[in-house]
Amino acid sequence: MWSRLLTLCIVLALAAAAAWAFWPRPISVETARIASGRLVVTVEEDGVSHISEIFHVSAPILGRLKRVGLHVGDSVGEGQTLASMEPVAPGLLDERTRRVAEAAVQAAAAGVVLAQAGLAQARANNDFAQLDLERSIQLSERGLVSTQAMQRARLAAETAQKSMEAAEATLQMHEQELKSSQAALIQGDAPVAGPCCVNVPAPVSGRVLAVSSESEQVVQAGTLLMDIGDPDLMEIQVDVLSSDAVRIAPHARASIVEWGGAPLRAEVAHIDPIATTKVSALGIEEQRTRIILRLLDGPQTRVGLGHGYRVTAQIVVWEAADVVLVPLGALFRTGSDWSVFVLEDGVARLRTLSLGQRNGENAEVREGLAVGETVIMHPGDTLADGRSVVAEP
Repeated sequence: MWSRLLTLCIVLALAAAAAWAFWPRPISVETARIASGRLVVTVEEDGVSHISEIFHVSAPILGRLKRVGLHVGDSVGEGQTLASMEPVAPGLLDERTRRVAEAAVQAAAAGVVLAQAGLAQARANNDFAQLDLERSIQLSERGLVSTQAMQRARLAAETAQKSMEAAEATLQMHEQELKSSQAALIQGDAPVAGPCCVNVPAPVSGRVLAVSSESEQVVQAGTLLMDIGDPDLMEIQVDVLSSDAVRIAPHARASIVEWGGAPLRAEVAHIDPIATTKVSALGIEEQRTRIILRLLDGPQTRVGLGHGYRVTAQIVVWEAADVVLVPLGALFRTGSDWSVFVLEDGVARLRTLSLGQRNGENAEVREGLAVGETVIMHPGDTLADGRSVVAEP
């Protein structure tokens, strides 16, 4: 009897231990409390700092450029001499070029003679056709010429007139070709009259952004010498996706970050009405639109920010105050709906939400949650509706 009682006690103890071992324990979860606050939705893209007005200074004449004493970063004032140039005569022709030019002159002269002969022939034909037309008109008045013969005479006279006009135009063309060929033979060995040097002034006050070459050399008229700009007239250029550009309003608020200093205030000054195709780093073609941002803070707030520096722009597309916010880490999909697990008396309860705007951290709750409720963050696959949970401290 005692042995049976002992066996029964052992069996009951083992059953209790097994039940305790396999009994579902509460899952430890991370939670967050729902609160109301301000939600700001932004479009964030990389941008480039850019001086709004850049002046390209070029050589005004053909000449020898004196060595440039200015360097990138130097300050210049309006009217200050940037470079000096000594006028030079055009270079002499080499033997091969001279012979080619002489042959072109002879060919052009022959063309003029040929055109003159053609014009003389066209004038003779025109004179004959006009006289023949006059005779036909006189005979037609007497009834001695048929209507068809009269029409042929009139057509011949008009054709001869147009041929003479074409021959005159051809002669003018060949005469101009002759002048052009003769100009190619002009030698540049005559001394150039005028001042010794021509100074190139600065169009505005600012700083030197680029110098094409500092060495002395002969340059053609129109050759780029340097770029001048005022760093105080700084703006930000950002290329955004065209789908984001339609959400951005003129004068929208923006912030410039990750440039090496404190965030800078800015606003949208211009939105390009066109988009261009660009290839992303992943090789995907994208339609992007250029946005120009005007900096609102003075130059003293962006000391060190130069032309062409990389920045990050955050452009506000939507904002509202006193909205119910839910962390994105608590959201997950159930079919086509957004859902969360709400902590109620130690139990996880599944709840479907209606969401509005969202940013990288929070989403606007329109229906489904109230301020003060607690949601479970980053729910795992083992969490289900009605499961016991315990909040981590």
